[in-house]
Amino acid sequence: MGLEMKTNCQACHNTLTDYAYICVHECTFCEECTAKYDAFCPNCSGELVRRPKPPAGIEH
Repeated sequence: MGLEMKTNCQACHNTLTDYAYICVHECTFCEECTAKYDAFCPNCSGELVRRPKPPAGIEH
């Protein structure tokens, strides 16, 4: 099963760019919200890390 490429930040609901951040449970946040939460998920307290980019030609 592949990574679900969510299109909106779970905190501010803005559209995500290639620079999205996720935790181990795939909670997904934009750069600004990640900084606001000091790179820790407000849902599960997991570390937020940069989400990998999809392979070329695959839309998210």
